[in-house]
Amino acid sequence: MEDRINRAVELFQQGYNCSQSVVVAFADIYDIDKNMALKMSASFGGGIGRMRETCGAACGMFLLAGFQECAITGEDNKSKSNNYKVVQELAAEFAKRNGSLKCGELLGLVKSDKITNQAEERTAEYYKKRPCAKMVEEAARIYAEYLERI
Repeated sequence: MEDRINRAVELFQQGYNCSQSVVVAFADIYDIDKNMALKMSASFGGGIGRMRETCGAACGMFLLAGFQECAITGEDNKSKSNNYKVVQELAAEFAKRNGSLKCGELLGLVKSDKITNQAEERTAEYYKKRPCAKMVEEAARIYAEYLERI
């Protein structure tokens, strides 16, 4: 599993967003090709569409949890409940390890900071000022630990 964790961080450092990095690192387990994994997780980077809400790395874990445990029919409340339980456990562990689930809080932003839709260029300075690679690593590690437990 350590390879998957390292792969997630490498993907982030190659310019993929935090959610994409986590999802792609585990996508093959669920027979999801890389392009589909990139597409389905693209909107969750930057705290969901760069709105600085729920951390995209955590959202990546939640997307993966849907492949592991989900309802296929609308009336399957048992599977829905199991999925919600897994997501809540993953979320609690992420918040415990990182202090928050919120992208803006993890980045140390204040409410008055302007939210834009402009992705930032990935430079050495970008990586130095952001804890995002660590969040990707933690999300991938938490998900790997979850898979090892089940």
